[in-house]
Amino acid sequence: MSTSVQIEPVMEKTYGGVGRCKCSFWFAVVQDVLGVLIILVGVFSGVVIHDVFIYGGAILIFLSLIWWVFWYSGNIDVPPEELEDDVGLIKYKNKKLSRAVRRVSDRISDRIRNSFRKKGRDFQHGPSGDPRPSNSGTNIELSTIYDNPKGSSSKELVREALSI
Repeated sequence: MSTSVQIEPVMEKTYGGVGRCKCSFWFAVVQDVLGVLIILVGVFSGVVIHDVFIYGGAILIFLSLIWWVFWYSGNIDVPPEELEDDVGLIKYKNKKLSRAVRRVSDRISDRIRNSFRKKGRDFQHGPSGDPRPSNSGTNIELSTIYDNPKGSSSKELVREALSI
């Protein structure tokens, strides 16, 4: 005794007409129509500032491109197989390879990072436990220009040691 079970395939929801992002579509259309009307007012009316209307309409049509990009990018269909990596699901067949690549990348970046550190510096451990260079007892040379204490107008370059 066997019973047959029919399973219907799951279909993606299809959107008719203008697609999923109807608001972006209609904002873009309204902005385009308004821009064209403003341009036509500038071209065919006898106002003195007709160029303001022409440029303003053109700018409004240009800014409607933002809504067209929103509408277009909102209607892009991406299959779920391509979204796996974006949400943190790593395919099992590539898991070992990606782990090995990550290790090699970490080793190379550590070597590069360590090569830029100066060899003769003392290192102290900070509050987070990471080694950081110690600046205690370091002398820094500062050069300043100031008036002589005698009141002369000549300026001299003087080096003074500043200890931190």
